[in-house]
Amino acid sequence: MPAANPVEGATDRLLAYIAASPSPYHAVAGAAATLEAAGFVEVDPAGAWPGPGRGYVRRGGALVAWDAPPGLAASAGFRIVGAHTDSPNLRVKPHPDTATAGWRQLAVDVYGGALVNSWLDRDLGLSGRVALRPEAGGPPELRLLLVDRPVLRLPQLAIHLDREVNDKGLVLDRQQHLRPVWGLGTPTPDGFRRFLAEELGVDPDRILGWEVMAHDLTPPAYLGRDRELIAAPRLDNLSSCWCGVEALTGATGERGTVAVLALFDHEEVGSSTATGAAGPLLEGVLERIVASAGGGRDDWHRALAASVCISADMAHAVHPNYLERFEPGHLLVPNGGPAIKVNVNQRYATDDATAAWFVAACEEAGVPHQVYAHRANLPCGSTIGPITATRLGIPTVDVGNPQLSMHSARELAGARDTEHLVAALRAFYRGAGSASGR
Repeated sequence: MPAANPVEGATDRLLAYIAASPSPYHAVAGAAATLEAAGFVEVDPAGAWPGPGRGYVRRGGALVAWDAPPGLAASAGFRIVGAHTDSPNLRVKPHPDTATAGWRQLAVDVYGGALVNSWLDRDLGLSGRVALRPEAGGPPELRLLLVDRPVLRLPQLAIHLDREVNDKGLVLDRQQHLRPVWGLGTPTPDGFRRFLAEELGVDPDRILGWEVMAHDLTPPAYLGRDRELIAAPRLDNLSSCWCGVEALTGATGERGTVAVLALFDHEEVGSSTATGAAGPLLEGVLERIVASAGGGRDDWHRALAASVCISADMAHAVHPNYLERFEPGHLLVPNGGPAIKVNVNQRYATDDATAAWFVAACEEAGVPHQVYAHRANLPCGSTIGPITATRLGIPTVDVGNPQLSMHSARELAGARDTEHLVAALRAFYRGAGSASGR
């Protein structure tokens, strides 16, 4: 038997969080439970705002939490860590029941930039949220759904019917080829609605709508001869979400800033929603924190001017079979520490000053760090970092743990990098680095 890995305690908790979070709604519920166990109190945005302390608000698949120590000035700055709860996947359409040649199927949409081939021949469950008609008036009831057993599958075409697939590549039409099967026979127009009703134990007439998505049922696992890697769905970006929660709940001690964690939804489709980074959720929470401390408009602007933000999203580890796709001087390796992500065209929000703050946090925490730059002849992806920086004017650094198979139904990363990022984020919350010289 290999020797026990000393960081498996931290990584075990990450893998458990991912397994329990197949949808953004479940990811927020899990984060809220951990926050409440650490003394954070849920705040109703429609009610009066509390004074100093630990609180959080949630809205759909998004959550913002804060730790405001007593006695801070209303103009005290914020130290913000941002991440996102959503991942590319397959989402069930409003009228999904269909059939072809005796196979019952569901109509789905591809959410985000999914590697759709990775969803083939996997046993899939369903998860998300269902809106129910209230039994006694009032607003709709929102109920979480988790069907954690095999109900869907996207079967591949046999190689005998496509002899050239291994040489010419697999081409999938999203409308024609991505309709999972879930039975045999002729469907009824309300078959999926009745399925949801059975799962939730309600009358089908109560179901008003749903945000339901497929998830791979293969559990997260350690991988490799020495268990130094982890394989899991949704590492992008539940890994960063969980590291942020762990860092915030453990960032105790005196400090002169308000620690904030923002977990946004809809990053994979552009963030321009009420619960995305381009929406008003974070800004509204920060402004009310200032107001609850007795601050006015000038205090609000002073607080923003004294703030910094980390955008935590996953980064591209070097792929040993595709070296030509990577910038030679910036090859990221798993377990080498979180990467500072730099792009001169502002696809990442990092500049020299904000990079220095994160280096200081890593050095104070005693963890390694790396630097990532995209290959110049390939288009670069982006994050919530530039969006948050633009909306609030807060200097921001983009960072992330390295991984392979990004946007696949199952991804790969280093087991030790979990602890590395948690430690760096805790040091950041405690004040590592300086906001001077911006």
